Amino acid sequence: MSPLGRVRPSPILMPVAALVAGMVSLQSGATFAKSLFPAVGAAGTSSLRVGFSALILIAVWRPWRRSLNLREAGWIALYGAALGLMNLLFYLALARLPLGPAVAIEFAGPLAVALIASRRASDFLWIGLAVLGLMLLLPIATTDGLDPVGVALDLGAALCWALYILFGQRAGRVDGGQAVSLGMLTAALVVAPFGVAQAGTGLLAPGILIAGLAVAVMSSALPYSLEMVALRRLDRKSFGVLMSLEPAVAACAGLMVLDERISVVQWLAIGLVIAASVGITAGSRRPAPGAAILKT
Repeated sequence: MSPLGRVRPSPILMPVAALVAGMVSLQSGATFAKSLFPAVGAAGTSSLRVGFSALILIAVWRPWRRSLNLREAGWIALYGAALGLMNLLFYLALARLPLGPAVAIEFAGPLAVALIASRRASDFLWIGLAVLGLMLLLPIATTDGLDPVGVALDLGAALCWALYILFGQRAGRVDGGQAVSLGMLTAALVVAPFGVAQAGTGLLAPGILIAGLAVAVMSSALPYSLEMVALRRLDRKSFGVLMSLEPAVAACAGLMVLDERISVVQWLAIGLVIAASVGITAGSRRPAPGAAILKT
C-alpha cells in the first residue's frame, strides 16, 4: 500500500490516551490506598502518599536552586497547606464513602471556583445540574446510605480543593516546578502529625513503606507526568472536559477493585456532576486554571 493510502493515527489519540491512563492510575492508587486503611488508617496512608510525593518532586525539581522572597514563600505555604488538608480530608472521607461518590462530591470545589469566575448566564444551567447531582449524594436527600460524617469530610476536602486552586494560581507565578515541590513538602509537614498520631511507628514497617511509595507513584508521580504529556498537545479546554470524567473513572475503579456497588441514584448524581463540569469547561471563554486540573 502506498504511503498515501495508510491510515495514520489521529494526533490527538496519544494525549487523550495519556490523560485517560493518568486518571486510571490516580483512581487505582486511591483504591490501593484504601486497602491500607486497616493497617495505618486514612491519616497514616495520607501522610505516606504526600510524604513520598514530596520526596519525588523535590528530587525532580530541586527547588533549592532558586531563593524565594517572603511573599512568594507565603503563597507557597498557603498552597501547600490547602493541598495537605485536601488530601487528608479526602482520605478520611474515603474511609467512610465509596470512591465514585467521594470524587464526585469533592468536585464541588473546582466547580465552585469555575462558576464564581464565570460571567455567562447559561452557566446557571450547569449550576443547577451540579447542585442537583450533589443533593442526590447527600444523605438528607436519599436513603442510599452515604455516611453523613464522610460527606462532611468530603465537602471539607472540596473547600480545600477550591483554596488550593486559588492559592496555586498565585504560587505558580513563582516557578511551576518549584511551587509544586515546595508546596508538596509543606503538605507533607501539615499531614505528618495526623499520620503519626494515628499509626505511630507502624508507618516505618518495610511493607507499609513500600506500599506507601506505590500509592505516591500511582496517585501523584505517574498521573502528574501523564497529564504533562497531555497538556503539551491538548488545549486546556479539551483537557478540562476530559478530566471531568474522573468521577466516573473513580466509580468504575471502586466497583472493579473494591466491589463498591453504588445505587442507580448515585450513578445519576455522578452523571449530573460530570455534565455540569463538562458544560462549564466547554463553555468557558477563559482557559481552565492549571491548578484545578493538576491536582497532585
